[in-house]
Amino acid sequence: MKGGFYGLRAKELSLITIALMCTTFFIWAWQKTALLTSLMPPQPLLKLSPDIIVGKPLPSLVSPESLIYMGKNVSLVAEKVILNNQEELPLNEAAPLSSAQRSNQRSVISSNSVTTTDQNIEIHTSVSEEAKDKQNQRPETVVGTQGPSSPREVDGEHKQLVEQVLKEVEVAMAAPVSSPDTSSPVKGKDDRNLTMLTENQACNYAKGKWVPDNNRPLYSGRDCKQWLSGAWACRLTQRTDFAYEKLRWQPKNCQMEEFEGSKFLRKMQDKTLAFVGDSLGRQQFQSLMCMLTGGKERHDVIDVGQEYGLAQARGDTRPSGWVYRFLSTNTTILYYWSSSLCDVEPINKTNPNTHYAMHLDRPPAFLRQYLHKFDVLVLNTGHHWNRGKLKANKWIMHIGGVPNNDRKLAMIWKAKNFTVHSSINWVNSQLPKYPGLKAFYRTISPRHFVGGDWNTGGSCDNTTPMSVGKEVLQDESSDASAAGAAKGTGVKLLDITALSQIRDEGHISRFSLSARSGVQDCLHWCLPGVPDTWNEILFAQI
Repeated sequence: MKGGFYGLRAKELSLITIALMCTTFFIWAWQKTALLTSLMPPQPLLKLSPDIIVGKPLPSLVSPESLIYMGKNVSLVAEKVILNNQEELPLNEAAPLSSAQRSNQRSVISSNSVTTTDQNIEIHTSVSEEAKDKQNQRPETVVGTQGPSSPREVDGEHKQLVEQVLKEVEVAMAAPVSSPDTSSPVKGKDDRNLTMLTENQACNYAKGKWVPDNNRPLYSGRDCKQWLSGAWACRLTQRTDFAYEKLRWQPKNCQMEEFEGSKFLRKMQDKTLAFVGDSLGRQQFQSLMCMLTGGKERHDVIDVGQEYGLAQARGDTRPSGWVYRFLSTNTTILYYWSSSLCDVEPINKTNPNTHYAMHLDRPPAFLRQYLHKFDVLVLNTGHHWNRGKLKANKWIMHIGGVPNNDRKLAMIWKAKNFTVHSSINWVNSQLPKYPGLKAFYRTISPRHFVGGDWNTGGSCDNTTPMSVGKEVLQDESSDASAAGAAKGTGVKLLDITALSQIRDEGHISRFSLSARSGVQDCLHWCLPGVPDTWNEILFAQI
């Protein structure tokens, strides 16, 4: 045969054919073999933000055509992502995955949201040579599926959108993820203002508004006869409007934990809560007993007043206090009557008509004797500080064990403020001895007499509360004296004054058990009613 292709021998043709087949096989193997692929230059990664991973839409960024992150290292924003109840690696610590792993990790991007598998997401895409040059200038350059072919296209509007979303992600990662409260009757823009608090934030429960709630009241005032005084159970009187029972206090910018009697008792297992104060403190005590029992009679709640010297003596119209214990959790709830919150003792114990020394600088003897047994303490005083009460009770103010000679303290309001400061300071001085004790001072409960005082024809006949359309926004307490006394101490303020001030329709008013006309009660509250909220706030702060 002559030269050229036709001049080749059969043996030479066979060798060329084998060489071509080997080359073809080698190219095919290079593309398909993971080991050889791993030797190729690394491709850029697309790391999705935490918002995308949990399936949240990113407004103004996610579109049907593209998903673009440029010029920012998204992985540095997130530290942990919880997805489908599984804890993920921090995005900035995600290890490269094998081809087999990557094949099981696909994301579905739509115009509304992005859903993913439970694993960390890495989407590899090819980039142009110009994009590779940009990578040397930026810490991480990522182009999403069907995105622009050049990083230049992301400059301007897209870059601004990315920076805006990154800021939103940073804010979202700084706050705990929570589900919206779908049970709240408050709808609209107020829902967007509700945020769950972090450990470094404190809710000001005194700020907020009253909202309707058909799940109220928390107990029946008609049925809670074992714990509730009949005079305060307005369902047993001639009153016919009970809209005041259907209002719930909604703090501003935070959510207050829903009260549950069983949860309260578990939290107070093997502990004692003591209310020490006037008749408004007694209302709070009775309110709590009804809330804990659901207003039902309980045979597993026993009277242990004798342990605290509070058994009713013969001839007494009522004891100086009440103490009940829930056997299921060994929780003790106590009330001690101390209208002035200072120590009162007879000047002459042998004289039945003796006057009483009112020691402004000494807390009640009961408090000094039993403080070591309390785990939660709630103090209050206020409405007994007037000349009429002092005269009727035969109280004489004392300082340092002797009758007061200070003209400044002779003024009732200054004497009251002095006593509040003295009581709070004493409790504060005892806290190092009892580190487990949580002490509160409840601010004054407002009165709503109109047209006179309690004994001069004052009344409170409103059925539509003044709280309609109103919101408490002040940062400082309306009870400046109490706030000033508690400031800088370990005694917390249970601030209920302003929120109670706009509930004028919740008082007992002209209604009574006897249905006889007479003096109106615009001081005490119908139960169920406003004092229930005081206990809800107390529960939230314990």
